[in-house]
Amino acid sequence: MKSSDLSPAISSGNGRVILWRCVLALALVQGAITLSWVIYKAYLPKLLGQFGFPAAFAATILLIENILAVGMEPFFGGMSDRGKRFMGTGFPLISLGVILSSALFILIPCFVIFLPPNVIWKYLLPAFLILWSLAMTMFRSPVIALLGQYAAVPALPQAASFLMVAGGLIAAFAPVSQQFLLSLGPVVTFGAGSIVLLLAVLVLRSLHPPLSAPQTSLSVASPFPLPAFGLIFLTGIFVSLAITFAMSTLPKLLRTNISLQLDVKSTMFVIAILIALAALPAGWLATRLGSRRGILTGMVVAACALLLWLIPAAGILGLVGMIAGLSLVNVGVFPFALGLMPASRAGLAIGGYFGGVGAGASLLPVVFGPVDKIPAVGGAMLGVLMFVLAGACVVLSGNVQASRNNF
Repeated sequence: MKSSDLSPAISSGNGRVILWRCVLALALVQGAITLSWVIYKAYLPKLLGQFGFPAAFAATILLIENILAVGMEPFFGGMSDRGKRFMGTGFPLISLGVILSSALFILIPCFVIFLPPNVIWKYLLPAFLILWSLAMTMFRSPVIALLGQYAAVPALPQAASFLMVAGGLIAAFAPVSQQFLLSLGPVVTFGAGSIVLLLAVLVLRSLHPPLSAPQTSLSVASPFPLPAFGLIFLTGIFVSLAITFAMSTLPKLLRTNISLQLDVKSTMFVIAILIALAALPAGWLATRLGSRRGILTGMVVAACALLLWLIPAAGILGLVGMIAGLSLVNVGVFPFALGLMPASRAGLAIGGYFGGVGAGASLLPVVFGPVDKIPAVGGAMLGVLMFVLAGACVVLSGNVQASRNNF
């Protein structure tokens, strides 16, 4: 980070520096992105149903979008890196993606309301929906990569914790707010989501440090860091699968292994809220442990918690361990990716992680089948396996030459 970029920052002990206003604005963007997807997934089956598609077709659309994300997230992340080298900023790509996605988001309900569901328009609707997801992909990796400009490397987990709180809280409310969102109607809901996203990015742009001069000496990119990118991509796959198995297994175990009279839906809502809020102390702890040790600790704790779930008497202890472990993992993934790649490849690093997440979501139904059909014990053991594989990637990353110091 350039000294001019650090001028408004608050410095904590041990030389850790965070541009707090920028980080909080970036957290607003993360929350707005999550809100857009919450609205989209709430309405997707209904919108497709109005054009004569079966409810199960929504899962096919999401699968196609995840498959496209495997390649498009790293592509647009790399494009933003090129923009920084030639123009001194990656915001033109971010702005284009936000404008396109916001416009398409408003047009989605208009498409369904004002166009007849005949043969032509019926089959254009899925393409239109996928086009919106691609527009979201255009700016997600570039904008999250800005985290590397807003915090010194040792303080990245603490900065990332605010993004996880914002996204996690909104995601936690998704199941309980679905009927409310549907009651507002598609025009109001999609319009509000679009406005929130635009305003969040405008706030971030207004607080972004002054542009640096284009780095003409770096106009020819350094060799592609394949080992680092591969480990980031694989980590995204295994972390996404591990969290999916853990969170899909928990409701089954709540019904059988924890000897309390609990409403499963309400309990899962509370757990999701606790995981989101626990990101703040987890970020503080990971900053002191170091990014790699912090995320490894989280993976070990989460894997052990899954095993404890299989012991009825230890269910509550396993639940506490899972909240702590997932929080450490969540605040560690972005710092892990950013720390493993050169600073000039920050967009590619985040894109590689999101591409891995997309690959994990794509492989899940193909390799493992419907996750709700997997028995509780099988889901727990698969979760443990995925955390072990993710941990192995993090351990192997120690052998990859990091281009940023103090990681």
